[in-house]
Parts: sequence; structure tokens; C-alpha cells
Amino acid sequence: MLYLENWPIQKIENTDQYPATLKQILDSPKALYFRGNFLTGNEKCLAMVGARLASNYGKEMALSLARDSSRAGLTIVSGIAKGIDAWAHQGAVEANCPTIAVLGTGLDEASFYPPENLKLAKTILEKNGCLISEYPPGTQGAHFTFPQRNRIISGLSLAVVVVEAKIKSGALLTAAWAKQQKRKIMAVPGPVNSANSQGCHWLIKQGAILVENYNDILAGLGLSANTLPNSLAYQGQNEQEQQVINALKNKAMSIDGIIETTGLASSAVSTALCSMEIEGRVKNLGGNIYALLG
Repeated sequence: MLYLENWPIQKIENTDQYPATLKQILDSPKALYFRGNFLTGNEKCLAMVGARLASNYGKEMALSLARDSSRAGLTIVSGIAKGIDAWAHQGAVEANCPTIAVLGTGLDEASFYPPENLKLAKTILEKNGCLISEYPPGTQGAHFTFPQRNRIISGLSLAVVVVEAKIKSGALLTAAWAKQQKRKIMAVPGPVNSANSQGCHWLIKQGAILVENYNDILAGLGLSANTLPNSLAYQGQNEQEQQVINALKNKAMSIDGIIETTGLASSAVSTALCSMEIEGRVKNLGGNIYALLG
């Protein structure tokens, strides 16, 4: 099955049409290949990166931060890798907003990595986003291509948000590029006993902006939040749905956790979750862990 055939691979040279933010960085790509709608130059881009082996907490934070920031008018940029990158793109997609995926391979399907995210790549293109790479079609990923592409992720963006990261990770390499490029660095705190929190906590100790929600991102960028609707204003269609919403307002939960919190029968919780998932109000993060959407 071919996912990307409806969007031809195009090439743009480092000319006047080239993104101004990328022209400013050291070692700017001489050319970019892209599928989909290339940047207009008016985007306010926000990079969001993190651990490939993301926790449920990390998935929920990436999804909600990307979704809410997209609704506020920011364009999410990430690397469409497993874990946090994919959930960040997914958050933008669920907000019906464009998002930019920067690859460390060629844009042909045979080279695309990771292949399990090809379906997500197609959805990104369907939502008027784009796939970008400095590597020509046919280029396979190598140990140097992914760290190199990270300079493009940060270079396109006003700031880099690290959601989860171990103390040695590709996400911290992206933050290092951001520092060199004089972009703002932001980080999401996490449980102190989690290895995935260590990189974020180190960044915060070094002066990164602490991010708990989209308001922290917008404030860090000096932007207004008045265009973002209050996602918690959504009311359930019945009492059971409302109880489920109330249970999920503060954190993602398993079905068993929702049952215990609400006191509802398992059949009532399953019915409510099924209906709300169809309506796009909740998201299964995997393992029957559910998070509330806007």
C-alpha cells in the first residue's frame, strides 16, 4: 500500500523562497525536499520533541500541548519519530491544524523511517501539513542523518519544547542546536524517579522555561492565549459521560481507574468512552489508557 503517492516530492533551493529562519542558522541546508504544502514564511513554528519510549504521561502531555498550541496559532514541528514526536504531530492533526515533519531520510516511501508512521505522515499531508528533508529520495537513515536533521527542527522554530528525555538523548541534541541558534528552550517536568524526566529537569536547571500547559509556552513566546477555547468547557451528553470527563480532567486514566473514580459500572464507562472517542473527545493512548481531548 502506498501512502504518499498523491503528494509528489518537490525541491526548493536556498533562495529568496527559502524559510528565513533556516537561512539564519549555521550550516543551513543547500536545498530542501518536501511533500505537501511548503512553508509560507508566516508560520510561528514550535518544535516539540522527546523520548521514543514515551510514558503514558509523556504521550498525554505531548498530545495536549501540541493540540492546544496548534489551536492558539502555532505550527508544530517535529521529527515524526516513535514516541513523543509522533504524539506531538497527532495533537496538531487532532486540532485540524498543519504540522511539519522533518525526516532524517529521503521522502520516498522505501526510505521513510520509521515505516510504522507512514499512515501518520499521510494524515499530516491530508491536514495541509508537509514533510521536509534535506536528503534526496533514496537516502536511507544513518547514525549521522537524524542528529543533523535536528538542527532543521530547531532552526525552523521560535522555541523547542522537550517533553520527555533521558539525560543522553536526541531530544537534548535538538535543545543544544536551539541554544546555538539562539532559540528559546522549554521543558516539561516529570516524576523525579523516571529516567525520562532527567533530561528535562537538567534543562530546567540550566534555565529552560518550565512548561506545564500551553499558557506557559505562549507566555514564553510573548504571545496571547485569547484565541484558544477552553477545552474543559465541553459537557457530556449524559450524566455518565460527564462523570468520565470529570475523572479525566487532571490526568489520563485506565478504564479500571475511571471505574474506581466514578463508581460507574464497567459497561457504562465503556459505552461512554466509545461514544466520546467517536466524537473526538477522548483518546486511547494505548493499553486502554484514556486522555481527555478538547
